[in-house]
Amino acid sequence: MSSIEVLAVIGIIGYIIFRQVQGEHLRGKRVVVLPLVLTVIGFTDLHGRGGAAMTHADIACIAVGAVGSALIGVLFGVMMRLESRGGRLWAQLPVRGLWLWGALIAWRVVTEMIATGAHAEVAASSATLLFGLGINRLAQAAVVVPRALAAGIPFAPEKDGKTFMSGAFEQRGAGRWDR
Repeated sequence: MSSIEVLAVIGIIGYIIFRQVQGEHLRGKRVVVLPLVLTVIGFTDLHGRGGAAMTHADIACIAVGAVGSALIGVLFGVMMRLESRGGRLWAQLPVRGLWLWGALIAWRVVTEMIATGAHAEVAASSATLLFGLGINRLAQAAVVVPRALAAGIPFAPEKDGKTFMSGAFEQRGAGRWDR
């Protein structure tokens, strides 16, 4: 990953943090599809490292890093405030949730140090940034989506006017929060 790509990832994380703390209506594709895309791009980047072959140590370190990122993502999903605003899903990360971002960064540093000590070149590189972030966001989605479904609060419409997973909310009796 080049310096420009690392800066882009830092910019993406800064944007995510700002939007989460500010609060926003959640669109389903941003919650589910975007993290999936980040994970796939990150996974592809792991295998696209020029000349560096993945070793067993790389695979173990990447797996450990992914598990930790996923656990922190689950905590993000649990901590998010979800409510209906204008009949659509609105979410906000409480300011105290910023410690989870600190935990995610610390986890990244720890796993990179372990990978460096294990001579796992790929796992110690910046190539794992997007993969770990994607896993983290997917884990958050794995908690937020069922919570939204249980509350019967549909996602905000996408730019094309369609609501992601609208059929699932209709089957669950969307509109219960208005009663």
